[in-house]
Amino acid sequence: MEISVLKSSKDEIEMSLENVTLAEALRVYLNKDSSVTFAAWKREHPSEKPIIKVITRGKDVKKVINEAISNILKDLDKVEKDFKSLK
Repeated sequence: MEISVLKSSKDEIEMSLENVTLAEALRVYLNKDSSVTFAAWKREHPSEKPIIKVITRGKDVKKVINEAISNILKDLDKVEKDFKSLK
């Protein structure tokens, strides 16, 4: 998976992500964090990759993104476990 950091500082980042699905999942999980003041993605044209922008207050933006990704992975593991237990 390709991720390109376009702008970065302690409390703000802009990244180009591989696809819209990843951008939307990350946006949803980031917006659950109270230290995130802004998290949204845009795509100038359907043929272009989405760009997500995240702004935080009081917490390092990269740490917040890592936590969101960890939470996504935990939820995906739970979904997989629940699905495997179906008969």
